[in-house]
Amino acid sequence: MPVPQQLEPTRRTSDTDYYEIVQSPATVEIIPGLRTPIMGYNGTFPGPTIVQNPGRRVVVTHKNALSVPTVVHLHGGTTPDDSDGYPTDFVLPAQTYGTFPTMPAMPAMPGMPAMSDPDAVVTRMQRDYTYPPQPRAGTLWYHDHRMAFTGPSVYRGLAGFHIAHDTEEQALPLPRGARDVPLMIADRAFASDGSFMYPAIDPTMRTTPGVDKPWVNGVMGDVILVNGAPWPVMKVDTARYRFRILNASNARTYQLALQNSSQGFTQIGTDHGLLPAPLHQDTVVIAPAERFDVVVDFSGHKVGDEITLVNRLGSDSTAAVMHFVVARATKDSSSIPSTLSRTSPITPSGSMTRRTMKFHRGGQGEWLINDQAFDPSVSQADVPAGSTEIWTIISDFHHPFHIHNATVQVISRDGKAPGRYDQGWKDTVFVNKGEKVQLAIRFSDLKGRFVFHCHNLEHEDMAMMATFRIT
Repeated sequence: MPVPQQLEPTRRTSDTDYYEIVQSPATVEIIPGLRTPIMGYNGTFPGPTIVQNPGRRVVVTHKNALSVPTVVHLHGGTTPDDSDGYPTDFVLPAQTYGTFPTMPAMPAMPGMPAMSDPDAVVTRMQRDYTYPPQPRAGTLWYHDHRMAFTGPSVYRGLAGFHIAHDTEEQALPLPRGARDVPLMIADRAFASDGSFMYPAIDPTMRTTPGVDKPWVNGVMGDVILVNGAPWPVMKVDTARYRFRILNASNARTYQLALQNSSQGFTQIGTDHGLLPAPLHQDTVVIAPAERFDVVVDFSGHKVGDEITLVNRLGSDSTAAVMHFVVARATKDSSSIPSTLSRTSPITPSGSMTRRTMKFHRGGQGEWLINDQAFDPSVSQADVPAGSTEIWTIISDFHHPFHIHNATVQVISRDGKAPGRYDQGWKDTVFVNKGEKVQLAIRFSDLKGRFVFHCHNLEHEDMAMMATFRIT
């Protein structure tokens, strides 16, 4: 099983690490014996991993060597608005790209009017994204966030890990080094020549966004990739391993379980860092863009044992995810302390602003929020910097709710207590069909315009996104 390469800074100052990434086309071997054209950060899928250490600022210069505009979003990051990856803040690939002027008009889905965004900040060929020290340790990820084309861009490879550390986490005796492993799980479909099969209306990603009608609920594939490899095998020691699990699929939700093992998972964290205390999970249900930080203990196994990570929501080729083979007996000095992090739950109060956001299908086949298709000029919420609000998300389908530059706690589901997978600080919350999920959202003190949206990427591209402003 491959592990994404950790990117080294091009230079360092007293408080900042500088990186460079080139977004470029490449051809890689994913299916053995076949070659797959990708869009890759530094030509790889996944892209290289950026590690952000406590108190350090990170500046990433992204250079666009592709044939289409891009936008980079640090998913889960506390980020200034000019580096957050607002979906119309394009990095154009060349000085003479197409007919895009300084303030571009957005390509439109069939049956919908074109939009323009006079506030878009467009650069040509490269852009510096600046990320301040992150308030908590967490498994973040960066991916393309281009208006109307996020789905095909991520599907073709534009995704990578960004792991933030803090001093609280680093003081714990958790597995580290080679036993701290990011796992990016993503499903894809392939043509007979090895190329990705994405049902885009416009495969060039230059004119008309959207997917063929059978795929408007979300694009799913029949090959499960982990870190870009199909159903890989990982050799492990008789020791504890920390797995940072990311669901980078466009639309597929997984129920993960360990077959041929009685250990299960010890969940230690979620989207935005460590839980207050470890939580045993027999299975993990993970929707697109969610992250689960778990420890798996292989010390009870003997050399030669095989354990399969399975997907209980899958069938046939999507029922298995990857395999672990116990290859070496060893000593292990790691442990899982009973207390992981100093966090406290949010208690709703009468002074908190309350809002309702209805996620639903529109009459033209688009996906809407409060009857509104995405419009950069319309803010559905203006919120004070650093404030906490109570939002109720109402869903007519399966929608992973994601909000930028804020952190979330689940207060209730249909008036009942949060579920087992709702614990801790999150930025992505799965809302099932017909549910009402109440969230406490704590907004950053970084002001500007940001978005919230469904992280089923086809829904996001088909207008299920809205602007909010931190004031």
